[in-house]
Amino acid sequence: MPADHPPYVIDQMISAKSIAARIESLAREIGTEFAGTDKLVVVGLLRGSFVFIADLVRELDLPVEVDFLEASSYGDGMDSSREVRILKDLRGQIEGRDVLVVEDIVDTGHTLAHVTKFLVSRNPARLRTIALLDKPARREVDFKADWIGFEIPDEFVVGYGIDYGQRNRNLPYIGKVRFTQ
Repeated sequence: MPADHPPYVIDQMISAKSIAARIESLAREIGTEFAGTDKLVVVGLLRGSFVFIADLVRELDLPVEVDFLEASSYGDGMDSSREVRILKDLRGQIEGRDVLVVEDIVDTGHTLAHVTKFLVSRNPARLRTIALLDKPARREVDFKADWIGFEIPDEFVVGYGIDYGQRNRNLPYIGKVRFTQ
Protein backbone atom coordinates (compact mmCIF):
# COMPACT_ATOMS: atom_id res chain seq x y z
CA MET A 1 0.00 0.00 0.00
CA PRO A 2 1.39 3.46 -0.86
CA ALA A 3 2.93 5.16 2.17
CA ASP A 4 1.13 8.43 1.44
CA HIS A 5 -2.34 6.82 1.32
CA PRO A 6 -4.41 5.73 4.31
CA PRO A 7 -4.83 1.98 4.89
CA TYR A 8 -7.59 0.37 2.84
CA VAL A 9 -9.12 -2.92 1.79
CA ILE A 10 -10.78 -3.81 -1.49
CA ASP A 11 -14.25 -5.34 -1.62
CA GLN A 12 -15.11 -7.09 -4.89
CA MET A 13 -17.95 -5.39 -6.79
CA ILE A 14 -17.83 -6.98 -10.26
CA SER A 15 -16.28 -10.41 -10.80
CA ALA A 16 -13.84 -11.29 -13.56
CA LYS A 17 -16.44 -13.72 -14.93
CA SER A 18 -19.10 -10.97 -15.12
CA ILE A 19 -16.66 -8.64 -16.86
CA ALA A 20 -15.76 -11.29 -19.45
CA ALA A 21 -19.41 -12.04 -20.20
CA ARG A 22 -20.25 -8.35 -20.59
CA ILE A 23 -17.30 -7.78 -22.93
CA GLU A 24 -18.50 -10.62 -25.18
CA SER A 25 -21.92 -8.98 -25.37
CA LEU A 26 -20.47 -5.52 -26.04
CA ALA A 27 -18.21 -6.90 -28.78
CA ARG A 28 -21.24 -8.34 -30.59
CA GLU A 29 -23.00 -4.94 -30.45
CA ILE A 30 -19.89 -3.12 -31.66
CA GLY A 31 -19.47 -5.69 -34.45
CA THR A 32 -23.00 -4.94 -35.63
CA GLU A 33 -22.41 -1.16 -35.50
CA PHE A 34 -19.17 -1.35 -37.46
CA ALA A 35 -20.06 -4.24 -39.80
CA GLY A 36 -18.43 -3.69 -43.17
CA THR A 37 -15.68 -1.41 -41.91
CA ASP A 38 -12.35 -1.95 -43.64
CA LYS A 39 -10.56 -1.34 -40.32
CA LEU A 40 -11.72 -0.10 -36.96
CA VAL A 41 -9.25 2.13 -35.14
CA VAL A 42 -9.63 1.26 -31.47
CA VAL A 43 -8.25 4.10 -29.35
CA GLY A 44 -7.50 3.20 -25.76
CA LEU A 45 -7.28 5.94 -23.17
CA LEU A 46 -4.24 5.21 -21.06
CA ARG A 47 -3.61 4.02 -18.56
CA GLY A 48 -6.77 2.67 -17.02
CA SER A 49 -8.26 1.13 -20.17
CA PHE A 50 -5.35 -1.11 -21.18
CA VAL A 51 -6.78 -4.34 -19.71
CA PHE A 52 -10.28 -3.60 -21.04
CA ILE A 53 -9.03 -2.75 -24.53
CA ALA A 54 -6.92 -5.93 -24.70
CA ASP A 55 -9.89 -8.13 -23.80
CA LEU A 56 -12.30 -6.17 -26.01
CA VAL A 57 -10.23 -6.29 -29.22
CA ARG A 58 -9.74 -10.04 -28.81
CA GLU A 59 -13.54 -10.42 -28.84
CA LEU A 60 -14.12 -8.18 -31.88
CA ASP A 61 -14.69 -10.04 -35.13
CA LEU A 62 -13.52 -7.05 -37.18
CA PRO A 63 -10.22 -5.89 -38.64
CA VAL A 64 -8.78 -3.61 -35.96
CA GLU A 65 -5.90 -1.24 -35.48
CA VAL A 66 -5.04 -0.24 -31.93
CA ASP A 67 -3.70 3.15 -30.92
CA PHE A 68 -3.44 4.93 -27.59
CA LEU A 69 -4.03 8.40 -26.27
CA GLU A 70 -3.19 9.46 -22.74
CA ALA A 71 -5.35 12.07 -21.10
CA SER A 72 -5.36 12.96 -17.44
CA SER A 73 -7.59 14.80 -15.03
CA TYR A 74 -6.69 12.79 -11.90
CA GLY A 75 -2.95 12.35 -11.35
CA ASP A 76 -2.48 10.00 -8.39
CA GLY A 77 -5.47 11.27 -6.39
CA MET A 78 -9.06 10.22 -5.98
CA ASP A 79 -10.75 13.36 -7.30
CA SER A 80 -10.82 14.83 -10.78
CA SER A 81 -9.11 18.18 -11.28
CA ARG A 82 -11.59 18.82 -14.14
CA GLU A 83 -8.65 20.10 -16.20
CA VAL A 84 -8.06 17.55 -18.94
CA ARG A 85 -4.57 17.37 -20.37
CA ILE A 86 -3.48 15.31 -23.39
CA LEU A 87 -0.23 13.66 -22.31
CA LYS A 88 0.25 11.35 -25.30
CA ASP A 89 -1.29 11.78 -28.73
CA LEU A 90 -2.18 9.13 -31.29
CA ARG A 91 0.56 7.80 -33.54
CA GLY A 92 -1.74 7.18 -36.50
CA GLN A 93 -4.22 9.23 -38.48
CA ILE A 94 -7.97 8.85 -38.01
CA GLU A 95 -9.32 11.15 -40.73
CA GLY A 96 -12.00 9.28 -42.70
CA ARG A 97 -11.63 6.20 -40.49
CA ASP A 98 -14.01 4.42 -38.13
CA VAL A 99 -12.93 5.02 -34.52
CA LEU A 100 -13.91 3.47 -31.20
CA VAL A 101 -12.64 5.28 -28.11
CA VAL A 102 -12.22 2.95 -25.12
CA GLU A 103 -12.32 4.39 -21.60
CA ASP A 104 -12.12 2.62 -18.26
CA ILE A 105 -14.60 4.75 -16.32
CA VAL A 106 -16.81 7.77 -16.96
CA ASP A 107 -17.00 9.78 -13.76
CA THR A 108 -17.49 13.54 -14.13
CA GLY A 109 -17.47 13.09 -17.91
CA HIS A 110 -14.86 15.79 -18.48
CA THR A 111 -12.15 13.49 -19.85
CA LEU A 112 -14.24 11.56 -22.36
CA ALA A 113 -16.08 14.71 -23.50
CA HIS A 114 -12.76 16.51 -24.03
CA VAL A 115 -11.12 13.59 -25.82
CA THR A 116 -14.15 13.06 -28.06
CA LYS A 117 -14.16 16.72 -29.10
CA PHE A 118 -10.39 16.56 -29.66
CA LEU A 119 -10.71 13.48 -31.91
CA VAL A 120 -13.82 14.66 -33.78
CA SER A 121 -11.78 17.67 -34.92
CA ARG A 122 -9.65 15.19 -36.89
CA ASN A 123 -12.66 14.20 -39.04
CA PRO A 124 -13.12 10.48 -38.48
CA ALA A 125 -15.82 8.78 -40.60
CA ARG A 126 -17.54 7.58 -37.42
CA LEU A 127 -16.52 7.96 -33.80
CA ARG A 128 -18.14 5.98 -31.01
CA THR A 129 -17.25 5.60 -27.36
CA ILE A 130 -17.30 2.76 -24.88
CA ALA A 131 -16.58 2.74 -21.15
CA LEU A 132 -16.29 -0.27 -18.93
CA LEU A 133 -17.79 1.61 -15.98
CA ASP A 134 -20.17 4.56 -15.68
CA LYS A 135 -20.85 6.61 -12.54
CA PRO A 136 -23.79 8.80 -13.56
CA ALA A 137 -24.17 10.21 -10.03
CA ARG A 138 -20.86 12.08 -10.52
CA ARG A 139 -21.57 13.48 -13.99
CA GLU A 140 -20.79 17.19 -14.38
CA VAL A 141 -20.99 17.43 -18.17
CA ASP A 142 -23.69 16.18 -20.50
CA PHE A 143 -21.89 13.18 -21.93
CA LYS A 144 -22.84 9.53 -22.20
CA ALA A 145 -20.72 6.85 -23.84
CA ASP A 146 -22.32 4.91 -26.68
CA TRP A 147 -21.74 1.65 -24.81
CA ILE A 148 -21.37 1.06 -21.09
CA GLY A 149 -20.20 -2.14 -19.50
CA PHE A 150 -21.56 -1.54 -16.01
CA GLU A 151 -23.24 1.35 -14.23
CA ILE A 152 -21.87 1.67 -10.70
CA PRO A 153 -22.67 3.81 -7.67
CA ASP A 154 -20.44 6.66 -6.55
CA GLU A 155 -17.66 4.50 -5.11
CA PHE A 156 -13.91 4.70 -5.57
CA VAL A 157 -12.96 1.55 -7.51
CA VAL A 158 -9.81 -0.26 -8.56
CA GLY A 159 -8.85 -3.34 -10.52
CA TYR A 160 -9.02 -4.51 -14.10
CA GLY A 161 -6.61 -1.73 -15.11
CA ILE A 162 -7.94 0.96 -12.76
CA ASP A 163 -5.55 2.11 -10.06
CA TYR A 164 -5.23 3.92 -6.78
CA GLY A 165 -1.80 5.54 -6.52
CA GLN A 166 -0.56 3.31 -9.37
CA ARG A 167 -1.54 0.13 -7.50
CA ASN A 168 -4.24 -2.52 -7.89
CA ARG A 169 -4.38 -2.36 -11.72
CA ASN A 170 -3.59 -6.09 -11.85
CA LEU A 171 -6.70 -7.25 -9.99
CA PRO A 172 -8.85 -9.40 -12.33
CA TYR A 173 -12.07 -7.88 -10.95
CA ILE A 174 -13.48 -4.43 -10.09
CA GLY A 175 -13.31 -3.70 -6.39
CA LYS A 176 -14.50 -0.92 -4.13
CA VAL A 177 -11.83 0.78 -2.03
CA ARG A 178 -12.81 0.86 1.63
CA PHE A 179 -10.58 2.84 3.97
CA THR A 180 -9.87 1.19 7.31
CA GLN A 181 -9.05 4.36 9.23
